[in-house]
Amino acid sequence: MRPSILQLYPVVALVVLAGATLWLERITRDDDGAVRTEQRRAPDFIAEQTRLVSFGADGQQRYELLADRITNYPLSGITTLDRPRLRYDSEGRELRITAQSGEIHEGGSEVLLSGDVRVHRAAAAGSPAMSFASETLKVWPDDERAETSDPVILTQGKTTAHAGGLKSDNIFGTLDLLDGVTVLMPRTSRTQP
Repeated sequence: MRPSILQLYPVVALVVLAGATLWLERITRDDDGAVRTEQRRAPDFIAEQTRLVSFGADGQQRYELLADRITNYPLSGITTLDRPRLRYDSEGRELRITAQSGEIHEGGSEVLLSGDVRVHRAAAAGSPAMSFASETLKVWPDDERAETSDPVILTQGKTTAHAGGLKSDNIFGTLDLLDGVTVLMPRTSRTQP
């Protein structure tokens, strides 16, 4: 029994369609596809001596981020920072955070600072200046939160604290020292009334 032309029609149509698909793929293939993939891994912009400022809904400046160099990688969604400096000014009390490098994640809502991270909060009435040092610090600038799981050394006035980590809310409005905390407080003389 020989197959009729009507029975072979679907098979012939599939063979023609497959051949046309292969032909179309070959003529539209970009020979430098590897170059285009590499370009997507390359930065889409680099900015030198940059100042980024965030404003609140009321129009007041919330914080500013300065960096010697900012490089954005669109494929990964990460922006790298060289020598980032983050500054808050809350009720006339300045807080500065510096580091050797940093990365911005989550569309700017999370900043990972690393390499000799230093924080300094200016003194206020009844509260001496405060500073701390760590190797890393994760900051959520809009939420005004920060944390690190690396060892920290915190100094306020003549008091020094060592801890295995730190969590802060409202950027040092509240501060929790974590893991193996030791505090050195100088003796004060007390006078009896």
